[in-house]
Amino acid sequence: MAQTMMALRKTKRGRGAEMQEIPIPDIKPNEVLIKIHASSLCGTDVHIYEWDAWAQSRIKTVPYTVGHETTGEVVKAGSVVTRVKEGDIVSVETHIPCLHCKQCLTGQMHVCHNLQILGVDRDGAFAEYLVVPEVVAWKNDTSIPPELLSIQEPLGNAVHATLIEPVHGKSVVILGDGPIGLFAVGVARACGATQIFLTGLDPFRLNIGKKMGADRIIDVAKEDAVQVIKDATDGLGADVVLEMSGANQSMQSGIAALRRGGRFCFFGIYKDNLVPTPLNDIVFNGGTFYGINGRLMFDTWFTVSNLLSSRRLDVTPVVTHKMPLTSFAEAFELMIEVPKKVGKIVLFPDTKYMTNGSH
Repeated sequence: MAQTMMALRKTKRGRGAEMQEIPIPDIKPNEVLIKIHASSLCGTDVHIYEWDAWAQSRIKTVPYTVGHETTGEVVKAGSVVTRVKEGDIVSVETHIPCLHCKQCLTGQMHVCHNLQILGVDRDGAFAEYLVVPEVVAWKNDTSIPPELLSIQEPLGNAVHATLIEPVHGKSVVILGDGPIGLFAVGVARACGATQIFLTGLDPFRLNIGKKMGADRIIDVAKEDAVQVIKDATDGLGADVVLEMSGANQSMQSGIAALRRGGRFCFFGIYKDNLVPTPLNDIVFNGGTFYGINGRLMFDTWFTVSNLLSSRRLDVTPVVTHKMPLTSFAEAFELMIEVPKKVGKIVLFPDTKYMTNGSH
C-alpha cells in the first residue's frame, strides 16, 4: 500500500484550496482507514473555500483537508474495532461524538457537548483516504451506487427535518430550493404528504423540485408564497413548514404560512444570527418549533438506508454533476455561480467509481 495520498487542502486563511500530496494517516485502535470512493460537495465546503466570515470564525486550524460527505471501502481496521471490517463499504456520520458527555449517554450523540465535525474540526474526506472512529462508520447496502451512498449525510438532514413528526396526510411547505430542500420534497412524497409546496429563486433547481414530487412550485421572485399556500389550504395554512434557506424573509413567510398548531422546523443558518420575525407570531401560533442539527444517530441512518434500498425514494434528479476530485475548482465555481445551474456535485478521487460517466 502507498505511503502518501492526494488530498484537497485548505492551505491558507483565504479564498481557495489546493491539491497536495500528504502522508496517509495512521489509525488508532478504535479507528478505521477508508479508501474514498466518492465525496459530495456541501454548502459548508463552499463557505470554507470562499473563506467567508463564518469560516474565518469557525475554522481553527490551517492547513487541513476539507470535505465531509463521503463513502468508501474500509482497508484497515484498528485492534478494537468489531462492528465493521476490511472490505466493508461504509459512509460516514460527520458528527463525531465523544461518547461520554450527558448528551452521548442519553441518546443525543448528534448534539454531543464535545462534538467534532469532520472536515471542519479535523481532516476531512476530499482525499484518497480518510481516518474516522468506528462509531461513525455506517455499513452500506452495496446495491446503491457510490454517488448516492456519499449523500446519505445531507439526505439524513432532510429525513430528520421532514420526519421528526409524521407527514402522512399532511400539507408540507419546503422553503428553499437547495439540495437539502430538494431532498425533503422527495422524502415528504415518499412518506405520504398530500400537498407539497416548494419555494425558491432558481428555475433550474425548482425544476428539479418538480421531478422530486412537489405539487406546487413557487418562484418567490414572481409570486407571494404565503398567499399561494393560504389559497391552496382554504386559508388555514400548511400543517408543516420546513425552513431550509436561512433567508430572513423566508422565515417570516414560513411562520405566516403555518396553520395554528402546526409544526415548523428550522434548518437554514441565518447570516445575522437573529430572529427576523415578531416572536409573538411564534407564541400565538401555538405550534411546535424544532431546531434541526444533523441526524439522529443512528435512527435517521436506518430510515435513509431503507428509503434508498427500497427504491421508494429516488434522489438521482438532485445529483446533477459527477466529476473527478482534481476538477474541484470547477466544482466550487459551479456551486458559487448565480443563478444556480447545479444540484448536488459528487467528486471522485478515482474515476473508476464514477458510474454512468460524468456531467
